[in-house]
Amino acid sequence: MAARRIILVTGANSGIGYDTSYAAAAASPSNHVIMGCRSLAKGAKALEELQARKPAGTLSLLELDVTNDSTIKAAVDKISADFGVLDALVNNAGIYIRDAQDRRSEILDTLNTNTVGPLVLTEALLPLLRKSKDPRIINVSSALGSITDRFDASLSYHGLPAEAYRMSKAALNMATACMHTAYAPWGARVWAFCPGYVVTNLSGEADRQLRRERGADSAETSAAAILEILDGKRDGEAGSFVRRNGQRFLW
Repeated sequence: MAARRIILVTGANSGIGYDTSYAAAAASPSNHVIMGCRSLAKGAKALEELQARKPAGTLSLLELDVTNDSTIKAAVDKISADFGVLDALVNNAGIYIRDAQDRRSEILDTLNTNTVGPLVLTEALLPLLRKSKDPRIINVSSALGSITDRFDASLSYHGLPAEAYRMSKAALNMATACMHTAYAPWGARVWAFCPGYVVTNLSGEADRQLRRERGADSAETSAAAILEILDGKRDGEAGSFVRRNGQRFLW
């Protein structure tokens, strides 16, 4: 029997994190997915729903707020005690602030969740990732974080300002490049991944219907693409900014 593979997905109670948790758990009886959720109540509901679908693998719940160092430490201690290793980390948790109270807090809060949080969490988990025979880190980024694409007026999203979100994802891309450079020597593979325009709660529950009307795909398409990375189908693109359907973005 294959050794159990331990996968942590942050922001797992809805959207891309939710669908990724199920896709990874359903893919193999050897997979155990830890659903990292800021809200235990929402996380418990999501866990119950996914377990009811009877995936081949297993799932568990972990309280984790990537902006809160005490929950990060507690999460690392819990994973260490329960599993002693981490094979894959999907840094999915993120925010897009609408109707910000002021500009400075909008930018700082967005950077804290979308960039600083994933980097601090990843660094805290390094001792566990180093124990894996095949460590993988996937940072969920966005096309909006591509500096190259920001200058392309032909793109459908060119007119969307979203400065705070764009800056946070561009910075996450740099964090990805730094992780790849630092971790590749001991065997870790790192990617920045754009999930595409999909139906999620990223910009609020009220925006879900608008996304559908604009032709957004199901978050299950993003989950399927993340699973391809987890399963080794894009190993040749480690250290890159990848997207669905085997494509890439320029940084």
